[in-house]
Amino acid sequence: MGVTVAIDCMGGDHGPLVTVPAALAFLRSHPDARVVLVGQPDALGPALGNAAAVFGERLRVHPASQVVGMDEAPQAAMKNKKDSSMRVAINLVKEGEAQAAVSAGNTGALMAIARFVLKTLPGIDRPAIATVLPTRQGRTYVLDLGANVDCSPEHLLQFGIMGAQLVSAVEHVERPRVGLLNIGEEEIKGNEVVKQAAVLLRASGLNFCGNIEDIYEGAADVVVCDGFVGNVALKTSEGLAQMLTAFLKEEFARNLLTKLMALAALPALKAFKRRVDHRSYNGATLLGLRGVVVKSHGSADTYAFEQAIHRAAEAAANQLIERIGSRMAAMSHGETA
Repeated sequence: MGVTVAIDCMGGDHGPLVTVPAALAFLRSHPDARVVLVGQPDALGPALGNAAAVFGERLRVHPASQVVGMDEAPQAAMKNKKDSSMRVAINLVKEGEAQAAVSAGNTGALMAIARFVLKTLPGIDRPAIATVLPTRQGRTYVLDLGANVDCSPEHLLQFGIMGAQLVSAVEHVERPRVGLLNIGEEEIKGNEVVKQAAVLLRASGLNFCGNIEDIYEGAADVVVCDGFVGNVALKTSEGLAQMLTAFLKEEFARNLLTKLMALAALPALKAFKRRVDHRSYNGATLLGLRGVVVKSHGSADTYAFEQAIHRAAEAAANQLIERIGSRMAAMSHGETA
């Protein structure tokens, strides 16, 4: 893979207790990758152990004296925390010392700092947050998930372009299917913004497959929506998954017979858990910036945070930024193919 990932080790609910072991696990599974651990050296030391001797120059620590709080206002973080682990990690991407940055910290602050430091790519008005979700046919990428509550048709078109390039880069799909999240599949459905966005997407040269009303059917590789709709859909899905898991546990624990049934069904239950394990899909990409930035869930454990690092490294290794830039340049010249 041969890329360097800068990691905000202080962000998230667990800080270095999760981020550092995840980084070391990533290095073990990617022998040609490098990581820069950004944070307060005294806090990182206990989790590092003898890792420096094991990984040599593939692993280095870059000090940062400040930490952005999980509930801190984005503007305050930008103004008062210029030496935060989050900002220093993003600065490393801007300066070319790393090709990607990963943080489990405050989402609003991360988006604000990343946009301020890296700036957006030419032709991109607003960055978007994209994540991958499981479907009946595999998985799909959904954006935006909360960065842009109000969007114009042109913004939704840009989301479609960025999402398609993301899937092409990391899933190696030549012409990803792009769908528009709507209240029905018919062209007459939806508000005026969605209707106009469909017209733009259809004329864009993307492999536009029309309106999508069920993300999890898997009819599209990329599902486009505004940040309000996307965030509600994501949070509702997470809540439903947690409720169903709780219901299953309650039913199997009801009496001796159901406990025996649970033992018999254990292989199927484990397989089901692997398929829907949210940790495997951890890591939302901030698309549209002049650098790869991935946001991990704040409560991620070591395995989940490692997946976010892998997602960032893969996007950088497959030249995601260059792909989006090239596609937007072609659009500006009137090319649609």
